[in-house]
Amino acid sequence: MTFGMPLSLKPIRFSRIDDTNRDSHTRLTDDDVCLFLYEKTSGRDYTFSATNNLVSNLKKPVTSNPTVLGYKNRAIQECAAAFRQALNPRWLANATLVPVPPSKALNDPAYDNRMERICRLVVQGQDVRNLVVQNSTMVANHARGSDERVTVEELLAAYSIDESLANPEPSSIGIVDDMLTAGTHYRAMHTILINRFPDANIIGLFVARRIFPDDD
Repeated sequence: MTFGMPLSLKPIRFSRIDDTNRDSHTRLTDDDVCLFLYEKTSGRDYTFSATNNLVSNLKKPVTSNPTVLGYKNRAIQECAAAFRQALNPRWLANATLVPVPPSKALNDPAYDNRMERICRLVVQGQDVRNLVVQNSTMVANHARGSDERVTVEELLAAYSIDESLANPEPSSIGIVDDMLTAGTHYRAMHTILINRFPDANIIGLFVARRIFPDDD
């Protein structure tokens, strides 16, 4: 169920992380180009806003429950449609979309390929590559305490480049993820990708960024 104004009825365009909001995403640097569609309010449940509802459905676990799966699938389709509307077609025609790996390793039964599915739905035939692989299962960030968040160093130790997908070398990369919080996953992804493809132009594309309630 969607609460508030449906996201699909709003003009869909990207906003950019800049000097007015970068302090909320402490792992980002002044040189990072990160774009987001919506804002999700931290500490509020799915009833608080349409974006909170969308992200809640998107992050639902992998399951055989048809009701839960229906919510998740609709959220994936909505995110793909929003990306498709907001992305510049000229940029997209020459770009490689690289989904951020989920917290679970590929051989884990709970492996969730929601970001890859979103990328592949954006444009048929789009260059989508799982260039970065997470080699071990980790506890998802949203399931950790505030003092137990994953670090860039932990992610880099778990990440590797899938060399079987490295050619042709991408010239323009969009790192695609659902949530921008501190920017830890983006920083790790950017680091490993720029080390492997030093000539690539890399940006971040996010469904939503985290904001905090006004009373905080």
